[in-house]
Amino acid sequence: MTKRKQTVTPEEKLEALESHLAVTLKPVTPSKEIVQRLRERIHMPARDEIIMRLSDWRRLFLVFGGVLSGMMLLITIARAFYYLVGRRDPM
Repeated sequence: MTKRKQTVTPEEKLEALESHLAVTLKPVTPSKEIVQRLRERIHMPARDEIIMRLSDWRRLFLVFGGVLSGMMLLITIARAFYYLVGRRDPM
């Protein structure tokens, strides 16, 4: 008799892992203080506030210009490092 090789599909491996984790990991409920602090820190601005921020084109232009300037600075520094490190010739 010949032994057949048992092949396990990735779906079966994933199901086995999920069932093992479901038994091992227990649900934890956060304290009310933590939930309250998170709700205070994370909030969605009102629709009027979003419209006001987008309509302030001067600030939007300043932010856009600052992001582009920062990216150009990073690219310039990266190119300078590449130029300095890449110029070494092995002897």
